[in-house]
Amino acid sequence: MEMTYEEIKAQFDSEWVLVGAPDTDEGLNVRGGTVLHHSKDREEVYRRALALRPPRAAVLYTGTMPEDTATVV
Repeated sequence: MEMTYEEIKAQFDSEWVLVGAPDTDEGLNVRGGTVLHHSKDREEVYRRALALRPPRAAVLYTGTMPEDTATVV
């Protein structure tokens, strides 16, 4: 089911979300897409992405990252 980023964030609060065929803006920020999998466990979402091998996908975290967390984009 297609969902906006706001709907994904509201429904899957503080979870990792695998989004298929993401709709992105010019800065590649995800505006929405199809939720393929979600979990509190990041590794589970990555394993599911490897199993599904969607042609285009994004992984989002809908919570707040701790201040001492480093991210790579």
